[in-house]
Amino acid sequence: MDLAALRQQQIELASNVIREDRFDVDPPALIAGADVGFEQGGEVTRAAIVLLKYPSLELVEHRVARIATTMPYIPGFLSFREYPALLAAWEMLSQKPDLLFVDGHGISHPRRLGVASHFGLLVDVPTIGVAKKRLCGRFEPLGDEVGEKQPLIDKGEQLAWVWRSKKRCNPLFVATGHRVSVDTALLWVQKCMAGYRLPEPTRWADAVASGRPAFARWQAIQG
Repeated sequence: MDLAALRQQQIELASNVIREDRFDVDPPALIAGADVGFEQGGEVTRAAIVLLKYPSLELVEHRVARIATTMPYIPGFLSFREYPALLAAWEMLSQKPDLLFVDGHGISHPRRLGVASHFGLLVDVPTIGVAKKRLCGRFEPLGDEVGEKQPLIDKGEQLAWVWRSKKRCNPLFVATGHRVSVDTALLWVQKCMAGYRLPEPTRWADAVASGRPAFARWQAIQG
């Protein structure tokens, strides 16, 4: 695998990321959440995408794609491994969202191209990265209260907000994916909270992907 070529591709793609708000519909009427996981020892890539109405945050559609994994796990190049399944799930949607949350990094990546930015570029939709762990950069310690935040800084630029979404939980790393500014990204994550650590779009994507009890209950209600 030619990592030098992939690295160059990342740098070129990152230069195309739009770091300011370019919404087609504002406020968005449909917000998507996307989550990627791996099955069968990594041989199968599973991507789930959900659509939620805004502002009710009601789940209205969900799609799961499973495809053969096309690339091994290489730190720093995860988006190349994840985006093919995301694209497959995206093609299954009956309608496309106005805003997309991706469980993963946006520009908060050493070469400014996490999966949220990579996929956001591919589908050209306003996209926000909501990650659970830091990839790069530094931030000051956060207070314990919900809503505490600090900028994630790398090489003199802010890449994300480090934000405490729930007490006694590790903070989230909320970043520009594509066509959303870092401040607007945090604002929309805050608008989509319902008392859990994760915002509803990625929480539901994870629930659908993993067959969690919340999704089973939703399916039972739908009949």
